[in-house]
Amino acid sequence: MFEGGEWDFVLHGPDGTDYSEWIRWLRIVPPERIVLLHGESRDDPNAFESVLTFAPDGAAPRIVMRTVFPTTELRDEAVEKYHAIEGGRQTLSNLAAYVTDLARKGAEG
Repeated sequence: MFEGGEWDFVLHGPDGTDYSEWIRWLRIVPPERIVLLHGESRDDPNAFESVLTFAPDGAAPRIVMRTVFPTTELRDEAVEKYHAIEGGRQTLSNLAAYVTDLARKGAEG
């Protein structure tokens, strides 16, 4: 993926609901930061910005995600209706495992 690149995908909810999603990669600063815009489609007026930062933390990287929504109401809906906090934790956990595995493989040569 690269700055300016876009990703269209579908999330499948546990109840069988499909959610169309779209991401544009705004800024990638290896190995420190990724900034992205996330919505349902390219023209989604409710798209939100997320900043992921990576920092050393012992043997594994520390990953922090900060997400800013256009309105408080959209943030509250994401948290209450779509369980965004738990989803974010799962996503960051998966990303941490992936990055840690890449680092381990790189160290092994």
